[in-house]
Amino acid sequence: MHDPVVSEFVGDGIKVITLNRPEKCNALSSEMLARLYEELSNAGDARVIVIRGKGRNFCAGHDLNELLDDPMNVKRHFGLCERVMRKIREIKQPVIAEVRGYAVAGGCQLVAACDMAVASENAKFGLPGVKLGLFCFTPVVFVSRCIGIKRAFELAFTGREIDAKTAFEWGLVNRVVPDDRLEDETIDLAKTLAKYDPDVLGEGKKFFYSQIEMETFEALSYGVNTISLFSSHKSAREGIKNFLKRNL
Repeated sequence: MHDPVVSEFVGDGIKVITLNRPEKCNALSSEMLARLYEELSNAGDARVIVIRGKGRNFCAGHDLNELLDDPMNVKRHFGLCERVMRKIREIKQPVIAEVRGYAVAGGCQLVAACDMAVASENAKFGLPGVKLGLFCFTPVVFVSRCIGIKRAFELAFTGREIDAKTAFEWGLVNRVVPDDRLEDETIDLAKTLAKYDPDVLGEGKKFFYSQIEMETFEALSYGVNTISLFSSHKSAREGIKNFLKRNL
């Protein structure tokens, strides 16, 4: 049996994690979720992480066969998914979703959980659980926080799909590119991020997701404290000094 998740470093500190169940449209099995968590946890010296799906689709959601199990096993399955989503947000590395084909239900959630996303023109997104009699309870959590209440409600309660252009307009993905340019454009974006100091990226990511849930001036005060402390970091001091030398 092949590994449901494979990874490789492609240079410039970029780790590519591939969902490797193309015969199942990369549906999220418990084994796949456990392996994805493992790969995210062992990011090591990676500066940026890219998550992609092998074959024609990114991810068609959760493996429905596992949802026919008893409720305790189903809860364990979704608990694994929760751990993956938390890990994406907790690790210091920016995580970019590279999306072609279908990214629906749990696959759409995975895109929304990633820090950035690049989509092929042929990508399709949706929360179709309502059509199966099982509302997309967990996927809608991240999707609603990504695209807003009204749009997420529409996706979850109609079950309809949106194309890549609409996903871009709604803020679910950062850019849409021709299918034959998808991998190159995603890696180019990863290289842009990988140029910067990992400590800066890590502290920035931690701050970003902490402040976004705060009241505006609470977040601003948090920002004042954080930037004051980080201003003494070696990378900040060196960067500021170099900038001043070039511009004075």
